[in-house]
Formats: sequence, C-alpha cells, structure tokens
Amino acid sequence: MTGTAQQTAEPDASPAETLAHGEHIAPAPRVSAQAFCETAETAGAVQAASEDRRMVKAHLRVQMGGVAAAVAAFQGSPTPNIIILESESRGEDILTGLDQLAEVCDAGTRVIVIGRFNDIVLYRELIRRGVSEYLIAPVRPLDVVRGICGLFGAPDAKAVGRVVAVVGAKGGVGASTIAHNIAWAIARDLKLDSVVTDLDLPFGTAGLDFNQDPPQGIADAVFSPDRVDTAFVDRLLSKCTDNLSVLAAPATLDRVYDFNPEAFDPIFDALRTSVPYIVLDVPHLWTGWTRRALIGADHILVVAAPDLANLRNTKNLLDLLRSARPNDHRPLYCLNQVGIPKRPEIKPADFAKALGDDPVAVIPFEPNVFGTAANNGQMIAEVSAGHRVAEILGQTALLLIGRNDTKKPRGNLLTPLLGKLMQR
Repeated sequence: MTGTAQQTAEPDASPAETLAHGEHIAPAPRVSAQAFCETAETAGAVQAASEDRRMVKAHLRVQMGGVAAAVAAFQGSPTPNIIILESESRGEDILTGLDQLAEVCDAGTRVIVIGRFNDIVLYRELIRRGVSEYLIAPVRPLDVVRGICGLFGAPDAKAVGRVVAVVGAKGGVGASTIAHNIAWAIARDLKLDSVVTDLDLPFGTAGLDFNQDPPQGIADAVFSPDRVDTAFVDRLLSKCTDNLSVLAAPATLDRVYDFNPEAFDPIFDALRTSVPYIVLDVPHLWTGWTRRALIGADHILVVAAPDLANLRNTKNLLDLLRSARPNDHRPLYCLNQVGIPKRPEIKPADFAKALGDDPVAVIPFEPNVFGTAANNGQMIAEVSAGHRVAEILGQTALLLIGRNDTKKPRGNLLTPLLGKLMQR
C-alpha cells in the first residue's frame, strides 16, 4: 500500500452536495478501483460517485463485506489501483484488518478507509500503515469523488486545466460570439493561457472572429487520434494574443463530420495538461459527442434568445445537465439579443420565472458593435472597450468560472438591474 495522504480527517464535511464556490476537482485518470462497504448508505454513495462525470475513465466496482471481504477477494488475484474500505469497527480492529490486507495487497495500490470515528491517533496509524485517505462516515458521492481524484493531484503537480462549454439553446442566438469573447476576456483579465476550441467543424467561425486562417486545426487532431498528445495539439494552435490561442475548425464541406462519443476526449485531455482554460464552442447539435462534451465540462453556459423556442430548449438543457451532473456547479444561462425592435419577446424576469433561475447576464441587442466586431475579426472590447456590452461580457466570463471577485464592475451587473436597464 502506498501512502500519499494530503489532508487530515475532519469531523464535518461541507454540507453542500455541489462544489464549493471556486472549487475544482480534476478528473480521475484511467484507474481501477473496488469498494468494500459495510452499510447500504455508503455503498449507495460510492455507486453514485462512480457515475460522476469526473469518474468516466475510472472503473469502480462496489460490493459489500468490508475489510474481511477485501482480504478474501485478493487472496489469489491482483489488487486494483485503489481499494476503498468501509469499517464500523474501532481502531484496533481496523488496523488488524489492514494488516491482513497488506499481506495480499500489491505494491502501489492505494487505500481509502471510510470509518465512523474522528480519532487523530487512529488517523496517524492509518497513514503510517500506508493508507492514502481517511473519510468519516456518512459520506456523500462528492466526498468519494474528491477522495479518489485527490490521490492523483499532488500539491506540486501541474494544475489541470478547466473546460468551459458554451452552447446555444437554438441556432443563431450568438453562442459562438459569446464563447469567443468569454475566452478573450479570461485571457485578458486573468492573464492566463486560454484556448478557444471550435467544435463546429463544417461551419465554425472562430477563425473568422479572431481573423485567423490557420492551415491546421482541430480536424487534424480528431481524424488522427493515434498522434494526439500535448506537443501535437500545441502545433495545431493558432496564436491570437499573448494568452489566447484558437484550435480552429476547417469550416469546409469536403467530408462528413460524424464522430463517436469519445472522439474528442484525447484532444481535451491533451489541452487540460497544458492550458488553464479551454473554452469549447459547442455547436447546436444533439449527438453523443456534444452531450459528452457538455456533461464533461467544468463550467457550462447556455446562450438563449428571449423567445418561446429558446425557453423550451434552455429548460430541457438545464434539466438534463443538472440531472447528469448532480455534484457540480450548476449550469448557467444568459440571454442574448435582447431588445430587437418590433420583435415580441419574453421579458427576462418572465424567462427567469419559468426556469426557476436567473440568467447570469442579459446582453442587449447592439447590431452596430457586434457587426463591426464580426466584420473586422475582433472582439467586442477591441472595437469599443468602454461599451456596456464589453463590460457585461467580461463580467460574464468571470462569473462563469467563479472568479467574479477578480474585477469589480463599474455597476452591478446582476440580472435584476440589467432587466430594469433593458426596460427603459
């Protein structure tokens, strides 16, 4: 058993089921894990953890029986990368069981113990015996996910990049424009390397919006999965600013772009190892790979226009994403193109009431500034740095990734006040 404990046991875990504000848990790598539980409650929590989107590459099996069942199971078979043990016993009995397990445990296997007692002496003995983590029951799915993923995130390890997915509730709502401006704002305001990944291979506009015409892009990676690594993907990036690059779509129709659900995983994995923020410009499609990209993202923004079809689609998207990502930051949405003259619209307040959630931003219809930026291959803040839309987009970017305290806006950009502004 290998000891890599990084935190001490605490009697009270966070009461929230979802991630704390600004918290980030990196996905687990391709590892095998087996859990041996003594109570149905813990078994249910571990099973729910195995279905979390961060555990998609890990293989986690759950069975009952505790330490005794684990010892019996591995008498004549190799142990997995991780063993999770629940014990309702007190200190000496737990330690005795672990000593028996050590006799049949392969070198390098990591062990997580779930116990009932907040005993610092027991904790020290567990760590001395090579236990990687001690969790205090009752545990929740996110506790288990945090414990497993934390085994592969040493304090001195390179940070794993966060994925931000932006998708339109309907075609033509400006989701790509919002995605590109958000990535640009993250790179500018946080001074962190960011990459816009254009997933709309036949019709993507990232190259146009950033005034780039790279000879290579995401198609070269997705159609050559065996070649994908950090160095290969880095060669495909087109530099836009000191901190911003684009992985452009070919925007050609010389082939059909059908993919299996896992097709983009190697690209995202390679980007995560080298770039702090990856902004996915997700096309308005519903396929296995778009669903996987959305569910697997760390932060999600749905862009909608204020009409009935957008309201329906936004509700369907938010409901599915909340259900599929129960332990994550909630998906956010914004309203775009608000205030088109003579167009009947659903008011932001009514839109929010129907969804039971306020939009993170209400972006007014400003055809001149958006049109000029698109035609010039620039971002909104480059065309008009002081424009209210530029400020809204900058704040939306920071709110989306949980960094809204990084820069104070000149005015409150929360939805109620924006709604009042738009009604003037």
